[in-house]
Amino acid sequence: MARDSIPYGRQIIDDEDIASVAETLRSAWLTTGPKVGDFERAFAEFCGAREGVAVNSGTAALHAAVRALKIRSGDEVIVPAITFAASSNAVVYEGGTPIFADVESETLLIDPNSVEQKITARTRAIIAVDYGGQPADYDALRALAAGRGIRLIADACHAPGATYKGGKVGTLADLSAFSFHPVKHLTTCEGGMVLTDDPEMAAHMRRFRNHGIDSDHRSREKSGIFSYDMVELGFNYRLPDVQCALGIAQLKHLSLWLDRRRAIAARYDEMFEAIPFVRPLAKHADRSHSYHLYVIRLNLDQLKVDRRRAFDHLRAAGIGANVHYAPVYHHSFYRERFGYQLGLCPQAEAVYGEILTLPMFPTLSEAEQDHVVTTVSELKHLR
Repeated sequence: MARDSIPYGRQIIDDEDIASVAETLRSAWLTTGPKVGDFERAFAEFCGAREGVAVNSGTAALHAAVRALKIRSGDEVIVPAITFAASSNAVVYEGGTPIFADVESETLLIDPNSVEQKITARTRAIIAVDYGGQPADYDALRALAAGRGIRLIADACHAPGATYKGGKVGTLADLSAFSFHPVKHLTTCEGGMVLTDDPEMAAHMRRFRNHGIDSDHRSREKSGIFSYDMVELGFNYRLPDVQCALGIAQLKHLSLWLDRRRAIAARYDEMFEAIPFVRPLAKHADRSHSYHLYVIRLNLDQLKVDRRRAFDHLRAAGIGANVHYAPVYHHSFYRERFGYQLGLCPQAEAVYGEILTLPMFPTLSEAEQDHVVTTVSELKHLR
């Protein structure tokens, strides 16, 4: 199998990013310093939210959001079946039970009709995943939550810069979690953030990321005190200043990178119109897409190969195809811990066997994109 020459995702690091990191490395604060708040404010402003809480991964962001809602043992949280495991793992960390809802087959977004069927007296929250970069149907989900004491978390790790009915991702739920992994829209190497308009939940999450302690080193130094109180059990989920400095520099390019991702997606869409066995995921007209992922469905009835053979063919051609994702309850941990069975979410299971993720990043060239599409077209000749 050839070594990947066109990955499915790739970071962009320029001299300005390096200079920003180097400046912070020479400063007095490598962590718990001023760059953390600077990055929180800048990213929250970009998304239109009041409060940002930076943490060291998208997973930590999801965990902090679930903790902010005080999810406990016996509580249920509804999560889409098609997502990265961290979306539901965060519920398990706090002792809750993830309840998997099915997805829309054409978009892989959480299906509000399935969510409605899964709500019980124990439902405390819904986690909506903005799959691939397209926002979920927040109006429908809020209508289901209204009057039931159910809160809404947006797993927006795929979707900074996207909009829903004119509203920005980051403002559509009670809490919105983001990831700054290198394959995402901007990177801090590893990192994440939670956005909210609720200052009390933001304060709670700032304690939670710092061992549950009510102050940090910088705030104690500024006030001239040494004592502190650990008011709850928290984690070390802090994001260092060095990484926040990279995030601040990266954020300056985000609007341009979003434009580029959308242009690449439009070109993919146009080129795949000529390939009858390929169907890109659908887009809702009332939303703008930020294209963390570009996912296609294969009409296997028109091919003599399965998805695994198609995947191998692209990889052999140096294309870093991927699959996002298997239904979470297929994983051994969930089957063994909770007893989830196949057939729980029929749409998710059916679509999973048909999807492929193709390369999508702002520096993807037209020549590389042509190679991807040509290689996909070759699937009709395979046996």
